[in-house]
Amino acid sequence: MQNKLFRNIIALLVVTLVVGAIGYWRITPERFMDNEPAAVDENLIDYYATHTHTVQYMEDGSVQYELTADKVEHKQANEVSYVTQPEMQIYRGTTYPWHVRSDRAEVNPDGTQVELIDAVKFNRTDQKARTTIINTSRATVFPRRQYAETDQNVRIDGANGVTTAKGMKAYLKDSKVDLLSNVRGQYDARSR
Repeated sequence: MQNKLFRNIIALLVVTLVVGAIGYWRITPERFMDNEPAAVDENLIDYYATHTHTVQYMEDGSVQYELTADKVEHKQANEVSYVTQPEMQIYRGTTYPWHVRSDRAEVNPDGTQVELIDAVKFNRTDQKARTTIINTSRATVFPRRQYAETDQNVRIDGANGVTTAKGMKAYLKDSKVDLLSNVRGQYDARSR
């Protein structure tokens, strides 16, 4: 009986070793590395925020810009933030900021570029209480460079008239706008 028990234990041990060896050689790390990466849903929002308010400061401590929005959604696949109803105050180190807003915006991963989409409006009142309003359908703003550009139609309503053009480069820090083509203006000489 003891001999039979000993043979059963040896047989069980051999079977266990064989099964373990087969499993060890069949399950290798390389088998897992050949698998394709998991698909990422392009529309997956990894986080969002509502009623946001962001303030960016310059090196000297003065406010560079403020950004408020109804909603910000961040998509994991492209690291882009999608903003609803963004409004920016770009101060340029002065007390007369550019007020910039649109229906939507897309902010690149490092925040250096903001693509304003639909009903884009730049508004500024200077120290002499003269208002300048720039309207376009789409514009790209580079907040740190205090620069904006578009290749879309532009309408500028100023203190003394209206100017339209196709495309612009706006140097917000200097309050200078270069119009690119098809520039047309209507000037009212009576208003001062």
